[in-house]
Order: sequence, then structure tokens, then C-alpha cells
Amino acid sequence: MPKPWRLTIARKLALAITAIVLLCLGTMAWVTSVSLQRGFVSYLNQLQTQDLDQLRVLLEQRYRREGNFEWLRGQPRALGDLVAQMQPQLQADADDRQTRRWRPEGWRGPPRDDDRRAPPHADEPRGYGRPPPPAPRADPPPNRHDPVGFLSRISIVDAAGRTLIGPPDFPPGIERDIKLDGQVVGRMRLLPLRQAGGSDASAAGFLRDQLRNIVLLACALLGLAILAAFWLARHLLRPVAALRDVTARLARGEFAARAPLLSRDELAELALHVNAMAEALQASEQQRRKQLADVSHELRTPLSVIRGEIEALQDGIRQADAPALASLHTEVLRLNQLVDDLHQLTMADAGDLQYDWQVVELAPLLQPLLARYQSRAREHGLDLSWQLASQPLRVRADAGRLMQVLVNLLENSLRYTDRGGQIILTLQPVGTQAEITLEDTAPGVPAGAHAQLFERLYRVDAARTRERGGSGLGLAICRALVLAHGGSIRAGASVLGGLHMQLRLPLQAAAGN
Repeated sequence: MPKPWRLTIARKLALAITAIVLLCLGTMAWVTSVSLQRGFVSYLNQLQTQDLDQLRVLLEQRYRREGNFEWLRGQPRALGDLVAQMQPQLQADADDRQTRRWRPEGWRGPPRDDDRRAPPHADEPRGYGRPPPPAPRADPPPNRHDPVGFLSRISIVDAAGRTLIGPPDFPPGIERDIKLDGQVVGRMRLLPLRQAGGSDASAAGFLRDQLRNIVLLACALLGLAILAAFWLARHLLRPVAALRDVTARLARGEFAARAPLLSRDELAELALHVNAMAEALQASEQQRRKQLADVSHELRTPLSVIRGEIEALQDGIRQADAPALASLHTEVLRLNQLVDDLHQLTMADAGDLQYDWQVVELAPLLQPLLARYQSRAREHGLDLSWQLASQPLRVRADAGRLMQVLVNLLENSLRYTDRGGQIILTLQPVGTQAEITLEDTAPGVPAGAHAQLFERLYRVDAARTRERGGSGLGLAICRALVLAHGGSIRAGASVLGGLHMQLRLPLQAAAGN
């Protein structure tokens, strides 16, 4: 069954790129077309300004010969005859719009036959003589002598301002004075073109060809942009697809999945973070399985002892006397302690332990506890001594939870230190913290195993064996309680040959409470 079409990120990115390119190409095509039309009209007006200057020279020559403009008043055909002499140049302007080369006196095109036959007057410079205008003849075909509508946009007035050619209210335009020997005898005005086209079919065709080329080029570029956009979107989103597959596998519990590094950008950083998360999940899962196995093993031991004791009593191998009941009671207490430790550690991890926060001074809290354990240390053949700071060290803590941590540390020293050894506790300020150190003599912990002491159910077989008691959860509980107090706890090798435990808590003054 085919998958339903959906708007994926790759398609969204491709459509976004395509839309941007389409907008850019459309804007470029519109701006180019408007600029082309304006520039082309400006170019035509420049050419016609040159034609207007040439027509002015012809009018000055004719005025010199006639002595006035009466031959021109209300006679558009007479003006057309003059423009006909400019026909080769006007037709070239309308066909190819190429830049023209000016001749010395502005004259372009060959002279007419009647011009060749007419001798110049004696008082006229050579080349300015012209015969009288020929007899009126039939109108030329439309646009033959006026391919760009030149005549229809010209107005001529005499020196008195009377209209010779064009309407009286002719709008402003390009103006030229008609002069004879420095004296103004008339004025010409040409209405500039506003747009290319109209009667000029070649100009309109030229613009149509250019605009068509622009549109075709824009369409071709748009097609290439669409193909490039889809390819680029697929290429850029390859890391995203790989991350999607990896996260899907992680969601199914496949914590060994890793994302490949396909780039060196932010997506590569995201892949590194996903891989780090996968490693953390994998380590957490392995730790969880190990803890379950350890807890099962820890529970199995007292249960097996209890079961063996009960079966011995049932079979009559052992009498139900006080020693047998005491043995059963001891195993039940050990099992109960293990269950309580697991419950307390779980509550601490979940943040559900209740704390009675108050300002506690450490020296008065430690003094009675150390005095009580000093007698117990003598019973184990150990020497317990301490050194407490003279100045008051106050911390914000739960006194009961803090005592639980210290009792656990002292119990471990009593339980695992060999007879004849020594235990030293020190309380002193270190910067903005109060530091409690507890050191004992041999046996110590192998190098590299100190950090593992705070792991759940961890034991060092050489010195911290089950025969000496303990569930392997005490130090894990201590670390959870200390972290809840905002402090830190770590283990290291003692200069006395045993274990060095360091506990630090923030002082009340530093906490600002």
C-alpha cells in the first residue's frame, strides 16, 4: 500500500526555497522589463532630439532662402518634405536603434535631385542653397516618412509666437530655437515619447522580443532552481533522517543505536548529543539490570539462611531453642535492614524524602555522638579521637539525616578497621564550607576503587566482605543525603593506611540564610 503524501520538512524547505527564488526572479523580471522600457524610450528620445537638431538646420536653410515661414504656415506637407530628406536616418533609427555618427554640419542622407540642380545664391554659403519646394504631391503611405510618429509630435511657432505647425496649446517638450545670423526667427517643440510602440512597429517588436527573452530566461532559471531546491533539501536533511531513525530505535529500547556524523554543523552537534544520550541510557539500563541482579542476590542470601534454619527445625535436626530463634531473628533483621535501605535510597532518588531543615551547629552535634562511639571503639580494640574547630560552624541541615550520614561513616570504620587501629575525625572550616574528615588505619581500598564505594551494592572483596555485615547501600544513601544538603562527599586513601572520607557542607553565612 503506497504511503500517503505528506508535507515533510524536505518538501517544506524545497517549497520555501522555490518560493523565494520565484519571488526574486519575478521581481528581477519586472524591474528589468520596466527599466528596459524606460531606458529604450529614453534612448529613442535622445535619437529624436538629434533628429530635431537636424530638422532645425534644414528649417534655418529654408528660412534663409525664403525670407520667412509663410510657406510653412498650416502646411504639414511642406514639413513632411523636409523630414523626407531625413528619411534614411529615421528609418535606420526605427529599425535597429544603433548609435549614429554625426557628420560635420548635421547633414545625413544623400541630397535630392532638385538640390543638385539648384545653384547657390551669391550671398549664401556653399551648400545652403535649396530650390523652391516642389509641387504638392500625394500623401506618402502611413509611417513611410514618419516611422516613429515624429511629425505628429512637432510644434513650430514664428518669432511672434504664432503657430505655424501644430495646435496652439501644444504641451511642453524638447525645445529648440530657429536662428538666422544669431537672431531667433522661430521656435520648435517636440513632444517626447512616453512609451515605445504605437505607430513604431519595430520598437514594439523589439520590446516584445526582449520581454519574451526575459520571461523565457526566468522560467528556465525557475525550473533549475526547483530541481536544485529539492536536491539541496534532501542533501541538507540527510542528518535529520538519520537522527529520526536513531531516536525511533532508542524509543524501542535499542540503546546501542548511534547516529552517524554526516556534517560539521549544528546537526552534527545534535547527533553528538543524541549519541551521548544513547550512551547514558545504555549505561543506565546496564546499571539497572546489574542492580536488579545484586538486589536479588542480596535478598537471596538471608532468605536462604532463614529457609535452611526453618527446614532444620522442621526436620528435627535442630531444636527450636533460644539460639535457633536468635539466629532466625538476626537474619530477619538483616533482611529488614536491606529492604529499608533500598526503600530509603529509592525515596532519596525520587526526591520524596522528608527533611526538617534548620540551622545546625556542627560541633555540639558531633560531640555526644563521638563520645558514644568512643566506648564502642574500645570494645573493637580501636582508638577513636577527634579534633573540632573552636569557632561555631553553622549549616542549614536536617539534624537527623546528617546524624544518619555520620553514624554510617563511623559504623563502617568500626566494622572494617583491624583491631589495634586508629580512627580520627576532624571538623574545620574550608573557605565557605565546613569540612568533616574521617580517617582510619588498614585495611584500605585498592587504588581506583574509591569512587565505586558510593555505587549501590558495591563491595571490595578484599576488605569489605559480607561476613563483616552491611548491605552495600550505606554509602550510596550517604551520598544521596549529602547532595540533598548541597554538599559533597568523596573517598580516598588515608595517610594512616586505611580510608579517608571527606564531607563538605556549605556554611550558613555563605548560603545567605
